[in-house]
Amino acid sequence: KTLAKQIIPKPPTPTPGDNYKGWLFKWTNYIKGYQRRWFVLSNGLLSYYRTQAEMGHTCRGTINLATANIAVEDSCNFVISNGGAQTYHLKANSEVERQRWITALELAKAKAVRMQAESGEREHRYVKEFQSTLRTLNSKVEDLTTCNDLIVKHGSALQRSLSELEGIRVGGDMGEKIRQVTERATLFRITSNAMINACRDFLSLAQSHSKRWQKALHGERDQRIRLEETLEQLAKQHNHLERAFRGATVLPSSFSGVSGKGDASDEDDDNEFFDAMEDPAEFITVPADPKYHRFITPCFSNFIFKSCVPLELEPVRQRRTRIPDKPNYYLNLWSIMKNCIGKELSKIPMPVNFNEPLSMLQRLSEDLEYYELLDKAAKCQSSLEQMCYVAAFTVSSYSTTVHRTGKPFNPLLGETFELDRLSECGYRSLCEQVSHHPPAAAHHAISEKGWTLRQEITLASKFRGKYLSIMPLGSIQCLFDKSDNHYSWKKVTTTVHNIIVGKLWIDQSGEIDVVNHKTGDRCHLKFAPYSYFSRDVPRKVTGVVTDKDGKAHYVLSGTWDEKMEFSRIMQSSKGENGTEGKQRTVYQTLKAKEIWTKNPLPEGAENMYFFSSLALTLNEPEEGVAPTDSRRRPDQRLMEDGRWDEANAEKQRLEEKQRITRREREREAVKAASSPEEGAHQDNYQAMWFEKLDDPVSGETLHVYKGGYWEAKEQGSWDTCPDIF
Repeated sequence: KTLAKQIIPKPPTPTPGDNYKGWLFKWTNYIKGYQRRWFVLSNGLLSYYRTQAEMGHTCRGTINLATANIAVEDSCNFVISNGGAQTYHLKANSEVERQRWITALELAKAKAVRMQAESGEREHRYVKEFQSTLRTLNSKVEDLTTCNDLIVKHGSALQRSLSELEGIRVGGDMGEKIRQVTERATLFRITSNAMINACRDFLSLAQSHSKRWQKALHGERDQRIRLEETLEQLAKQHNHLERAFRGATVLPSSFSGVSGKGDASDEDDDNEFFDAMEDPAEFITVPADPKYHRFITPCFSNFIFKSCVPLELEPVRQRRTRIPDKPNYYLNLWSIMKNCIGKELSKIPMPVNFNEPLSMLQRLSEDLEYYELLDKAAKCQSSLEQMCYVAAFTVSSYSTTVHRTGKPFNPLLGETFELDRLSECGYRSLCEQVSHHPPAAAHHAISEKGWTLRQEITLASKFRGKYLSIMPLGSIQCLFDKSDNHYSWKKVTTTVHNIIVGKLWIDQSGEIDVVNHKTGDRCHLKFAPYSYFSRDVPRKVTGVVTDKDGKAHYVLSGTWDEKMEFSRIMQSSKGENGTEGKQRTVYQTLKAKEIWTKNPLPEGAENMYFFSSLALTLNEPEEGVAPTDSRRRPDQRLMEDGRWDEANAEKQRLEEKQRITRREREREAVKAASSPEEGAHQDNYQAMWFEKLDDPVSGETLHVYKGGYWEAKEQGSWDTCPDIF
């Protein structure tokens, strides 16, 4: 009757199969009866949650269907049990809904049982293949031993024959030839001896490894048997303790009416419970090999069972993996851009239809996607090897651009973007738009792993009719705490092709010199422009790492959209003349090693502006960021939500607000100046978190982080921030 009174919206019902989810009623106890819970069937496991929102952080219980029994009680009720340790008494809204669940559960169980059996067969097959490989290896070792003996025998006979020839007196020419043969035989003997020693070492190693592998195989098998016995013992103890607990005579009054088919009040609103945590407060010691000994220590307080999560551990934040799909709005690009040929792109009012829902500050922060390269660089003992990682990092920043034909939002003056990944990745970064004309953004990132990245980028862009050229001006610098190595480089030109007709595509071309100002090491990188007639792979990048004397030590090669490799140079020589009559240098190198490879794009990226997994998280709303943060920008948020008409109107409002603010600053400059002519068109804007400095190491002028942002965030004190939105 209680159930009939509850009006529940019916969820969309997927086709029954291995993955299924929906609302069911789960029996708790006689006090609370059936409680509505969200159940999820996935990969052979049935899990439940108090609400759908809990799916990201708190699972209330899980049953493995491979070992579970499924029984139907009546038209709406059914029971799932795994042999005593866990039993769920469930009720569906209707007989039809119950039957859907039963069908999905039975299908999932059959698949889980089949996969378990296949896993066993696979392991057996691997064992047989492993033993067969060992037998083959032993036979090859015997062949090597035989060859070894024959080489020793024939080599000795050849040496004796040559010694006899040396004793015969012959003419000059013949004597010279015998001398040459003797020298070659000596070389053969030396080489043969080296090969014999190598064969002997190989034989010894192969035999010792063969024994070790066989021992490891037996150890793995024994460990698995012990683990299975341990799990069986644990399940028996769990079942025994559960029954002992159910039959306990001293229980709080609220437990006195617990039914055998209920859980230990895992539905109390003031506490978090898990079905599995139903054991009394004692250590369960599982007999096993001492090396694999474990203790299970359930928590127990006032007969109420809570999850045992240490208070000092903060859960890693689950960041979003999707944004709304890009709407399919048609826009005639040529109708807007035909009047803009030769103009500076930042001065053209562009609708959001050309944009992607990220600002230029967020795009700048994406340079940190492969921050691990700088983490590895910080550990390098050799500055030349460190240079390889820094060079690979410079290339990696272009990998996100290959399909990204959308234009980022031009940041408003004073706009900021923070990327705080201290707990997850060990770094945090801050960007600020420090100038409007020309538009310039400053970026500062610092890592616990001992590196600092800072850059100031000004974009110069020209529309040429068929294509759009974007030339980043300004410098990027990377500093390492341990070695005091100070690197700097500049970005290459980005070109967007097929503006008039055809599919837009992006290319990177030009040359980068990465310089270590402390040691004089240098890496010269070449980004080859795409050519239909070239035999080279598209998007090719090559580089050579040289020391202060110009001697080459490493070669880098790969593509800016896929991966990079580096090789140590053993010898270099001048080769034939290449294009334009230039003499090429030929390098003999050791085997190449992969230094960087691109992360795969998330599923459905083609509908989400081709964003990477990192890019999908950048505009996610976040508590505590500055009021000037790009995440708070209203036109960008409306565009991400697919409301492009509203976004365009909001974009015009923000740009007009920015123009009014600039005119007010110019008027203030005129008042402050000694004469009207002196103050005309002056804009004495000062950045909030960065200050303009001359860098004594690189000799360049750039905006450097002056501090204060993270402290202001900690205190929640943003009073000095301008009102830009």
